Amino acid sequence: MGGMPPQTPEDLAAALPSAAREIEEFVGAAGWDQPTQVFALVPTRQLLAAEPGLADQLDPDSPLTPIAQESLPAEDLAEALGRIAWPDQVSGCALVQEIVVLPPEAEAELPGDADEARRVAAEHPERREARLVAAVLRDGGEACVMRLRAEGAEGGEVIQDPRLAPNLLAALRATFAE
Repeated sequence: MGGMPPQTPEDLAAALPSAAREIEEFVGAAGWDQPTQVFALVPTRQLLAAEPGLADQLDPDSPLTPIAQESLPAEDLAEALGRIAWPDQVSGCALVQEIVVLPPEAEAELPGDADEARRVAAEHPERREARLVAAVLRDGGEACVMRLRAEGAEGGEVIQDPRLAPNLLAALRATFAE
């Protein structure tokens, strides 16, 4: 462990999509209807150097280790994110939340009022439920993974694209602002 070179920002950025998928699978193991949750992303080598007792619980080949934090209130997400400040040891963070996805034409017709838009989306006949993971690194890098809820079955289609949640990524990046 001690002879390993430190991980570069490029190593961590390359590992971010994999960490986002790992978080989605971890939260998904508990099923649907889970609360919104935040994860700290810590370089595994740094974590093992600080806590060698965790060696049998962590994958030393995984550059980033997600560490679950407390659940967040979904209704005041912006306010909750605004109160988060990460210590220097945290290289990134991820947020998992269940969302409603609408076809683009239905989304374009949503009312401007956020509460009313949520109500309309929740009642829309073409809505799909999904679990979204958005992740950012302090030094750049972002990833999003979304699993669409399958009707009456396990699994569901997984979409991976950092453009899925630009506003959420910006809000997560703001948790690292000085």
